[in-house]
Amino acid sequence: MTARVAPPRKPAAAAKAKGAAPSAAEPAKELATRDADKTRLKIMEAAEVEFARKGLAGARVDVVAEEAGANKRMIYYYFGSKEDLYVAVLERVYTDMRIAEAELELDDLPPLKAIERLVEFKFDYPAAHPHLITLLNGENMLNAEYLRRSLRLREMQISLIERLKALLAAGVADGTVRPGIDPLHLYMTISAVSYFYFSNTPTLSTAFGRDLATPAERKIRRAHVVDVVTRFVAA
Repeated sequence: MTARVAPPRKPAAAAKAKGAAPSAAEPAKELATRDADKTRLKIMEAAEVEFARKGLAGARVDVVAEEAGANKRMIYYYFGSKEDLYVAVLERVYTDMRIAEAELELDDLPPLKAIERLVEFKFDYPAAHPHLITLLNGENMLNAEYLRRSLRLREMQISLIERLKALLAAGVADGTVRPGIDPLHLYMTISAVSYFYFSNTPTLSTAFGRDLATPAERKIRRAHVVDVVTRFVAA
């Protein structure tokens, strides 16, 4: 019988080098992913400014690319089209707002106090994010054609209404909130009293001859909005 000869062993250095190859490639892959994420974020930030200033029709991909330090091919590669980029910007604006709302930790507050905090937030957020108003104005003029494409948006909105519904129910249970309030209509009221102020400040200031955009006027309006909503909600 012929003896079986064991295959020659590979040198330790060669075996180590072969084993190290995947781990060496992994950081490069992670770096490429991070670079891609940074590029996408820069494009989104530049696009938000461009769409807020000029609307969907007037916005130019060339300007977005220049401001983002990217090129048009990268924009089309990541987003597909100007319209898809616009939808992505709308989703990002809403997502950022929902994340900020979640950080309020409303469930940890007494129901009436939680609703008050939500009203304050809905007033303060447009002041800190002025593009929100102009983007919504533009999309309303388009009859929400592009928002309807977003399934994520609908899911986020439904989740928010469910949270508000739970707060109202808890308030009714502890006697601090009156029963029979529709959570969707309450949310629309909370949004409307702040949205109207920020979207119409220039015309209202002109019509009444009073600068309503000053910090003092904004403080008065904020307190008024909180008072109106909480008085309506309270038992």
